[in-house]
Amino acid sequence: MSAPSRMAGRTLLGPIVRGVSQAWAGWVAWAAVIVVVVAAPLFINKSFFLSLLCRIGLMTIFALSYNMLLGQTGLLSFGHAVYYGLGAFATMHVLNAVHGGIPITLLPLAGGAGALLFGVVFGYVTTRKAGTTFAMISLGLGEMVASSSLMFPHFFGGEGGISGNRVTGKGWFGINFGTQLQMYYLIAAWTAVCIAATWSLTQTPLGRMANAVRDNPERVEFVGYSPQWIRYLMVVLSGFFAGIAGGLTALQYEIVTAEVLSDYTSGIVILMAFVGGVGSFSGPIIGAVLITILQVAVASVTPAWPFYFGLFFLIMVLYAPGGIASIVAEHRAVWRAHLLSRLLPSYLLAALPVTLLVAGIIAMVEMAYATVNAVERGTAELHILGVPLDGAAALSWVEAAASIAAGLFLLSLAGKKVSQGWQDVSAVLRAVAVETGP
Repeated sequence: MSAPSRMAGRTLLGPIVRGVSQAWAGWVAWAAVIVVVVAAPLFINKSFFLSLLCRIGLMTIFALSYNMLLGQTGLLSFGHAVYYGLGAFATMHVLNAVHGGIPITLLPLAGGAGALLFGVVFGYVTTRKAGTTFAMISLGLGEMVASSSLMFPHFFGGEGGISGNRVTGKGWFGINFGTQLQMYYLIAAWTAVCIAATWSLTQTPLGRMANAVRDNPERVEFVGYSPQWIRYLMVVLSGFFAGIAGGLTALQYEIVTAEVLSDYTSGIVILMAFVGGVGSFSGPIIGAVLITILQVAVASVTPAWPFYFGLFFLIMVLYAPGGIASIVAEHRAVWRAHLLSRLLPSYLLAALPVTLLVAGIIAMVEMAYATVNAVERGTAELHILGVPLDGAAALSWVEAAASIAAGLFLLSLAGKKVSQGWQDVSAVLRAVAVETGP
């Protein structure tokens, strides 16, 4: 075989080999995740951690359903909690009505079906317009449904909500979902099913056309499809998966209140999607895991956790608009090219100023809260990781301000090194891409 033929063969086989290897790597990664999920209760059998893992599964389904609107179809919704909450209420009503007539394992479908029916009605109204208009309509719809929770107490249960009992009998093989461990595996199974279903939807013609509507609705209409109809179908299907998440939430906590319909619930799923990254399928999953852990961990430590959440969200939107998934994707390309060692020195150099900056901000925020609540607490003194601070002492404020100033100054210097390192790595990646071809 001649040299040009061998070169042509390598050119043709290169993309195929890379595609197969990446596919295998993806399957191995998902298999590892499944093994971890199944084996986790064997190593962490405390109710708190099982409850946290269940919460992560619920929020994963909820975030994936929201990403069907924002990430796949380009629809920014401020009222997605409508479908999540109505699915939860529908599940609870069915649970109380059937008294064990339907297996608990299938009850989340009642929430999905209920939310789907509401999606059929609400979607017709919201999808008549796109862009900012859709966002405003979804916001108004969300507020309307949330306020209705007190207007129709027979369905929503008023301020106390609706409660139920998921344990309705002995169950099969002793599985009646009375323990947290059994609920964990039920939520994990439904999470896996919903992940597979939503991923499969992205590979269908509807999923592809939803991406096209997001990118160029005029061209979609030109080739003979209705952008409004595609948006409508995606809203309905998104509501179905959100309803499943709501149904599982109802079974997990055995009570549903108006909080599941609140703007806070809609806001937290937006936060998960943006932080994780709306540009990739795995982004909402990453966001759901991270935000849920932070929500539980930070909220249990400090009352200032909403401030930290808002600051974190602001930083992500400003400096990493693609979310954590985009950061992981960029570093994965660097890792595969064996160039990560070129970035590590600059990252280590930036670690100290980042630590100083974060420590100074936390100190100021916590001292501010301690000072405001000094009358109730009796003192403005506090300890952060063993470091004593006093909100009433000027020296503590000066130290915190000095830490922030030093962190900002050193970070401006280290940022230049990080930027230069990325420029060098990007140049090498472009050169490699040119040599290897498409």
